Amino acid sequence: MNRLFGRAKPKEPLPSITDCIAGVDSRADSAEKKIARLDAELKKYKDQMVKMRDGPAKNAVKAKALRVLKQRKMYEAQVDNLRQQAFNMEQANYATQTLKDTQATVVAMKEGVKQMQKEFKNINIDQIEDMQDDLADMLEQADEVQEAMGRSYGMPEIDDDELAAELEALGDDLALDEDTSYLDEAIKAPSAPDKEPGASSIKNKDGVPVDEFGLPQIPAS
Repeated sequence: MNRLFGRAKPKEPLPSITDCIAGVDSRADSAEKKIARLDAELKKYKDQMVKMRDGPAKNAVKAKALRVLKQRKMYEAQVDNLRQQAFNMEQANYATQTLKDTQATVVAMKEGVKQMQKEFKNINIDQIEDMQDDLADMLEQADEVQEAMGRSYGMPEIDDDELAAELEALGDDLALDEDTSYLDEAIKAPSAPDKEPGASSIKNKDGVPVDEFGLPQIPAS
C-alpha cells in the first residue's frame, strides 16, 4: 500500500504562541529600523530645502521628502499593528499559562488532602486524650511529692486569730523598743575596777574607792 499511494508526510508541529510573539516582535523591530532610516533621509531633504530658493529644484526635493514621509507613515501603521498583535498574543499566552498553573495547583492540593487523610488515619484521638489525662495525673502527683518533701515537723498548731493578735502586740513591743533611754543609764554606770577583786584600795577612774563588784564603798561609821 505504501508503494502504491506513498507514505503520508509527517505533520509539522504547530508553532507555539511564544514563537509567534517572537516573530511578530522581530517584524516590528525591522519596521522601526526602516523608520529610523527614513527619518535621517527626511532630515537631509529638509536641510536642503532650507538652503534652496523656490523653484523647480526645490520642488523636486520637496517631492522626494513627501514620498519618504508617506513611506514613514506606512511603516508606523505597520509597527502599531504588529505591536498590537504581539500584545494580544501575550495576553492569550498569559491567560493560558495562568490556567495551567491553576490546574497544577489544584492537583497539588488534592494530593495534599490525600496525604493528610492518610496521616490522620494513623492518629487515634482517644489515645491522645488518654495521654493528656495521664500527663495531668503525673503532674498532680509531682506536686504532691514536692508538697510532702517540704512538709514541716514539730510546729505547734496555732489558731490564725491568735497569730494575728500576737502580731499586733508584737508591733506595739517593737515600738516600745525604740526608746533608747536605757542606753543613757548604761553610760552612767560605774566604771569597771582597775584592780583585781579583793585587792586593797580599788578605785574607779574618778578616784572613788569601790568594792570587788565595782560599786562605791560605804565608809565605815
